[in-house]
Amino acid sequence: MELTAGHVWLMVAAALVLFMTPGLAFFYGGMTRAKAALNMMMMSFISIGMVGVVWVLWGASMSSGQGFLEIVGNPFATFGLEGIDTPDGLIKVGYASTFAIITVALISGAIADRAKFGAWSVFVPVWVTLVYCPLAFMVWGGGLFGPEGELGKALGPAIDFAGGTVVHINAGVAALVLVLIIGNRRGFGKDPNHRPHNIPFVMLGAAILWFGWFGFNAGAATTAEQAGLIWVNTLAAPAAAMLGWLVTERIRDGHPTSLGAASGVVAGLVAITPACANVSPVGALGLGVVAGVASALAVGLKFRWGFDDSLDVVGVHLVSGIIGTVALGFIAVPADGVGGGLFYGGGLTQLWAQLAVAAVAIVYSAVLTAVIALAIHKTMGFRVSQEQEVVGVDLSLHAETAYEFGVGGHGGSFQPLHELITGKPLAEGAEAPAGAPAAAPAGAAVDTASNGQKTAAGKESVEA
Repeated sequence: MELTAGHVWLMVAAALVLFMTPGLAFFYGGMTRAKAALNMMMMSFISIGMVGVVWVLWGASMSSGQGFLEIVGNPFATFGLEGIDTPDGLIKVGYASTFAIITVALISGAIADRAKFGAWSVFVPVWVTLVYCPLAFMVWGGGLFGPEGELGKALGPAIDFAGGTVVHINAGVAALVLVLIIGNRRGFGKDPNHRPHNIPFVMLGAAILWFGWFGFNAGAATTAEQAGLIWVNTLAAPAAAMLGWLVTERIRDGHPTSLGAASGVVAGLVAITPACANVSPVGALGLGVVAGVASALAVGLKFRWGFDDSLDVVGVHLVSGIIGTVALGFIAVPADGVGGGLFYGGGLTQLWAQLAVAAVAIVYSAVLTAVIALAIHKTMGFRVSQEQEVVGVDLSLHAETAYEFGVGGHGGSFQPLHELITGKPLAEGAEAPAGAPAAAPAGAAVDTASNGQKTAAGKESVEA
């Protein structure tokens, strides 16, 4: 088969979407404390590795093709991509894999600073297999909400062009469930050190996400007209959402912030994702303003309700994902056999379909995520020890720090901090690198009340 312009564009779009996950790593990494930045970024990068393998082996097969009870595809139908040997088929598999990767990576921001890396590495492939793939099949793969699915025939096909339910509602619900199971960070709502440590990283990450989102939304466009509409909407909604967020901050707090600008952009991108091909540019502007204001208000609820959604995954992705999905029931433009939303004379049909797909996504993701997370939490444990949290998950889990701060080294074996990590002094006769701080006494330990400083009370117990 000859390589066409459509093939080339889809490969470029897939690369743009894959680039979004490192962008997310910068976005999230800058929002954490300095001593957790690398761990936060690693949670995104390990998602690429884990999901890339899962998708080739069984994920692609589970999200399309012939399914069981219109809920999930057969994992063995094209296991290892056996039988998918056309350029068109393989390119589509590659494009779809990038959506699965960033969806699970989004969840990680809610549990920053306190999750075991090993537990997260187990959670990622299991969650993608049991939660993401079935929901993708139900919405995009010809399942429950497709034109031939039971709910699709009863209510009309739900609209989710690029992932309002499959990606954002799904990730937002899973994030909330994990937070409730793992618990809050030490000092949540009281410790001022929980503020973002690197706002330029946050803004860089938001810029990369916005750049990649044009591939995220427009990759599946089937005509030039549709691609043009999607491009303009992907510009308009986040622009309006950013302004809405900043105005909300100005009225509520007295000043607009850089973090608010970056978060507003993401909220608008989330809201337009399901609607990018089905609303007018003016509708995209209105949708963006609503999402920006709503998410700006929603992120503060975690302090009022007492759940530590560290990096506002629930307030941004769940809230704006629901807004973008349900709004289609009102502002969807009639096209390609779709009757349009309530404001365009389409009646309540599309609204019922949008409400149904959002509700199913919420319930399905909540129940399955709870089962997976509880199983991991009760067996290997999902949360680091208090000592590890105080020292910082970068050092205690990865033996690295993002910044030197005069302690002599960034990575590798990290000999200058050997004892802080392991609780054991260097072997007799071993020399620390030049410039390394003197080793603490063998009986030293981390005092959680002194932000990780050594005391003589006993050794720190650091789990792998």
